Amino acid sequence: MTTLVEMLDAADVTNETAQLRHALFCSHYMRRTLEADPALLAPLRENMQRAWSAEEMRGFLGGFSIGDETTLKHALRKLRQHVMLRVIARDLNRLCDLEEVMATMTALAEVGVNFALDHLDRWQRAIYGTPVGEDGEAQQLIVIGMGKLGGRELNVSSDIDLIFAFGESGETDGAKKITNNEYFSALGKKLIAAIGETTADGFVFRMDMRLRPYGDSGPLVGSLAMLEQYYQAQGREWERYAWIKGRVIAGAERELQSLMRPFVYRKYLDYSAFASMRDLKAQIQREVARRDMRDNIKLGPGGIREIEFIAQVFQLVRGGRDGELQIRPTLAVLDKIADKGLLPRETVNQLSAAYVFLRDLEHRLQYLQDAQTQMLPSDDDSRIRIARGMGYDVWDDFMAALQSHRDAVERHFSEVFSIEQESGAETAHPLNEVWAGGMADDDADNRLAAHGYANAAEARYQLQTVKNSGRYQQLPGASRERFDALLPAVLRLAGATPNPDDTLKRMLQLLESICRRASYLALLAEYPQALQLVTRLASASPWLAGYLAQYPILLDELLDTRTLYAAPDFAQFAADLDRRLAEAEGDIEQQMDIMRHFKHAHTFRFAAQDLAGDLPLETLSDYLSALADLILAAVLKTVWPHVRGKHRDTPAFAIIGYGKLGGKELGYASDLDIIFLHEDAAPEAGEVYARFGQRIGNWLNSPTSAGLLYDTDLRLRPDGASGLLVSAVEAFEHYQKNKAWTWEHQALTRARFVAGDAAIGEKFDCIRDEILRQPRDLEKLRADVIAMRQKMHEGHPNKSDLFDIKHDSGGIVDVEFIVQYLVLAHARQHPELTLNHGNIALLGYAGKLGLIPADLAKNVANAYREFRRHQHASRLQGETRQTRIAHENASEKVAAVRALWELVLG
Repeated sequence: MTTLVEMLDAADVTNETAQLRHALFCSHYMRRTLEADPALLAPLRENMQRAWSAEEMRGFLGGFSIGDETTLKHALRKLRQHVMLRVIARDLNRLCDLEEVMATMTALAEVGVNFALDHLDRWQRAIYGTPVGEDGEAQQLIVIGMGKLGGRELNVSSDIDLIFAFGESGETDGAKKITNNEYFSALGKKLIAAIGETTADGFVFRMDMRLRPYGDSGPLVGSLAMLEQYYQAQGREWERYAWIKGRVIAGAERELQSLMRPFVYRKYLDYSAFASMRDLKAQIQREVARRDMRDNIKLGPGGIREIEFIAQVFQLVRGGRDGELQIRPTLAVLDKIADKGLLPRETVNQLSAAYVFLRDLEHRLQYLQDAQTQMLPSDDDSRIRIARGMGYDVWDDFMAALQSHRDAVERHFSEVFSIEQESGAETAHPLNEVWAGGMADDDADNRLAAHGYANAAEARYQLQTVKNSGRYQQLPGASRERFDALLPAVLRLAGATPNPDDTLKRMLQLLESICRRASYLALLAEYPQALQLVTRLASASPWLAGYLAQYPILLDELLDTRTLYAAPDFAQFAADLDRRLAEAEGDIEQQMDIMRHFKHAHTFRFAAQDLAGDLPLETLSDYLSALADLILAAVLKTVWPHVRGKHRDTPAFAIIGYGKLGGKELGYASDLDIIFLHEDAAPEAGEVYARFGQRIGNWLNSPTSAGLLYDTDLRLRPDGASGLLVSAVEAFEHYQKNKAWTWEHQALTRARFVAGDAAIGEKFDCIRDEILRQPRDLEKLRADVIAMRQKMHEGHPNKSDLFDIKHDSGGIVDVEFIVQYLVLAHARQHPELTLNHGNIALLGYAGKLGLIPADLAKNVANAYREFRRHQHASRLQGETRQTRIAHENASEKVAAVRALWELVLG
């Protein structure tokens, strides 16, 4: 046998030879392989400076004459030898990175499986014919790569985890008929032998089929219907984790992926994944301890598996609602996690660096003997080879670097999975026993009173009512355990608020409303800071507590206060919404839910900032109005492609906002006053845009499982409810100039373009400007405005002893009518009054122009601002009727408004 000393001349001091000697020192497998087949050295020398490609692998296999299974196995194993040698030489000499090593080994598996399957299937069809389904369609074997193969992260000496499937039941169409199940079972067995069997040339990959339904005891191959039934009825949590990486590497992909996605990725945020993965990790740790595997860099503390678990838990929790997390490579997932702020970028950088280090080390451990191992060696000879392969001269220096990475991984894993929560340090709190039961009523009342509850007996009664309720009693065991764990904490947190009794009542209502969704209980259990924050919010606002109970998915917003309290970036919001809607293309119901969740989430954020005192009134209204603009634009873009009979790619259509939307004064529960305009000469335009307008209304008004988007009012369109739903721009202009009532021109003072065709928006602005600046008979204008105001008074009688801050004389409507009159009366001489900057700004303009006394304008603006603050505050306190306050608390503000009314319109 030729020795490597003879093959590598000792006198040869070229860089290439030095690189080969280094690789040979670090890999006994490489030395054995080259000594057994010296012909492998020349192509290795020739190609060592470039990476393998799938195309080159297929070309290599094409050079063999394949006539039977023996020659097929020989070709595949020779390819593996060539691939391994070049990968080892390039990796150990840092001619490539981890990404290339994983991609090359993944390509070897995919090329090998597909090459073998093509030959084996062709040979088998010659005997049995083509397997066909019940519909007569030809069937083929579907090979799913799991684990690192599915994630395109394959090791150099890894086994490959596969699952076999086929489309549907049937039989072959040849003279010798067999069922499809028999056909694909036989084909699967031959494929396993072609890839995994050890011959004189070795093997290609070890094969592991245990991830299939029912594991070793289940059938080797199953139809898609069988897979769907199994995973829906019996799929276990660990199978969800496994299928995150699942990917079709041979056969039809689309149908399988659509079948498995709902199993892996829940529609809702699945925080129960934290506990499930913590349990799985505990099982692994027990096995590691039992087998003394602390030196296992994959399964041991701070190992590869912990990094994978961190990445996967965020995918499982959020992947169903965020398609960007439905990706497979671990490093790519970690990067997305950082981009989305789910973990700090520095944490992700440390985890990514550790992953690369550990995977590089894993490969060097396997280069030694081509063994599937992740154990650190115990003998000095192997240790020095590993250290040198990792770039260290001595073992101790290498171990110090390794331990640093493992310590970082273990620390971050404990933080993500809240391992410290299991210490039970808070079990002795005095209020815990109140919920647990077993205390006399008087003792429980005394304990509640000692912790801030003014009506302790009522609080105890509420707790007992919840505990005896059918909803609580019927909870699954795991959910009841979480509920029981949360209640003592809720009692403590509510007791620390300024209003413990009210806060406890609101929190119990919230918990009762979400308790049947285990994931939401899991969220509050996994994130104590979220429970603290939701308790504070519930204390401050019954409306916000009810909003959370109605839309519990908003609890997710509490996890990152940086996002919750951050200033909005509406351009980024629009991009995020567009992306989510695109991911749900073709599923109208899901798109409608996406929009509703989006609106609720941002409304909740603004309300939280409002409660924290971070938002002035005008800023809050600006935010809510900008949010509505954004959503209306998204509705137009999403609905138009589905309009029957549409005759152009982009509609010549616009939405005009009136009222609070037009004036950018939206509140939390405001409806949207809108009209629709189009400018399109096509004969069918009127009919098409009418359908478009109807669909827009349905999208906005229809309740779904995610709630309502907006209530809308379309009665401000020309001719009101009896008029066309969508008006041509020319018709709108004619109506405003020739038929509109004074009150319609009043409404126009607060109108603006909000979404759609910007050119139509510009034409609307010109029409509006012309209408507002037209000459008017001021006496008639005054009389019309006063008459309309009187009509509104009569429509909102106030028989209470309190002041209605919106409708009573001296309230919000009076201010609005004053401003509208000033605009219509004076905009011809003062064009700045046509600017739609809101009532407060317009009062300031009128004061500066001398139309009204500046000091009175300021006082009325302040009164208007205070009235609107009361409206917002009453909404946050759960008031659904018109806001009313004591007359003495409004007297100065009312006097200022009435004085200005008398001056302008009296």
